[in-house]
Amino acid sequence: MRPINAVTRAAGAVDDVTRRVTERFERFSPGAVDLVLTAVVTVVTVGPAVLTGQSWWVIVVSAVASVPVLWRRHAPITVFLVVGPAMTVLACLHAMPDLPYGTVVCAYTIAAYSPPVRRRAAFVSGTVGILLSLVIPDESPDSYAYAAMSFLTAWALGTGVRARRAQIEMLEERARRLDEERLAALDRERLRIARDMHDIVTHSVGAMIVQAETGPLFTGPDPARADATFATIAETGRVAVQQLRRSLDTLRGESADPRHQPGIEAIADLVELSRRGGLAASLDENGPRRAVSDDVGVTAYRVVQEALANTMKHARATGVRVSLRWSDQLLTVRVSDDGAGPAHPKPGGYGLLGMRERVTGNGGTLRHGPSDSGFDVAAELPLGQRS
Repeated sequence: MRPINAVTRAAGAVDDVTRRVTERFERFSPGAVDLVLTAVVTVVTVGPAVLTGQSWWVIVVSAVASVPVLWRRHAPITVFLVVGPAMTVLACLHAMPDLPYGTVVCAYTIAAYSPPVRRRAAFVSGTVGILLSLVIPDESPDSYAYAAMSFLTAWALGTGVRARRAQIEMLEERARRLDEERLAALDRERLRIARDMHDIVTHSVGAMIVQAETGPLFTGPDPARADATFATIAETGRVAVQQLRRSLDTLRGESADPRHQPGIEAIADLVELSRRGGLAASLDENGPRRAVSDDVGVTAYRVVQEALANTMKHARATGVRVSLRWSDQLLTVRVSDDGAGPAHPKPGGYGLLGMRERVTGNGGTLRHGPSDSGFDVAAELPLGQRS
């Protein structure tokens, strides 16, 4: 257990040092860091050769083992292939400084920035270079441990920086995706609210207009029917105001509860309002009713709402039939009228477009067009996840 604990503590220490070094160096530009680092490595590598009166060519080799560090980011492998052999030559001449600073910096850089294949090749060649630097001059066994520790420490620090950078990139990518998903969700919600507003306004206001236009015709000869017509106008307006208020509450973030949206149960109210508006409206339901998701329920309601609005505004129909057909996998919603007037809205209209977007968004299909008796709108909706 003791060796494992020691390794764990060492790894934690390396990670802590890596974090501190990274945070400190990130305050400066890479060029400034490399310039200062090269100056330090050159001084501590060339300085001892100058102070001990080494030959000029030993001083040149010391410079070769340190000055190329300036280009470590742009060509780490090339710099390593220059600095490493130069440091080995110094070791064979017993002119190497206390620590192979240039080689250590190169090891750190390759571990931090190079791709996997180059990292493995550099690690092997670095190990061979260290062994040559120790075997040829016949260094003591303590020197092996010292050289290996310095090389592995630099490599571990570089690996930690690379892992930290990869983690930061991953977190940034995750944040970017979350932002994109949030914006996409906002767009979907905006489109949903826009469709709701369109459906509410076109159906309710359209019905009110039709009823208001026909109401005066019955004021004199049929006061009771006129009263019923105006009562229907008032009821339609109240329902529209309630639904508009719910949509606006969603915009304000005050209410996003899907239970506040109308569903299958509210389709009968739409048919009743159409009946009060003067249409011979009926509702048929075939098969046992099944539980559906909130989205499917709202979509079925809006399909019926938009189809009835189009019937009242465009078809000059006298009757309309709404049918709900239940099966194990599908809910089929059909609205058929006996309109003899102009065709329903063009396929490019916002009503039919919004209806199609709702249906396809739930994995269903929408069909609409003239029929033998008038105009049909049929939507097939997968039952999907039960609520």
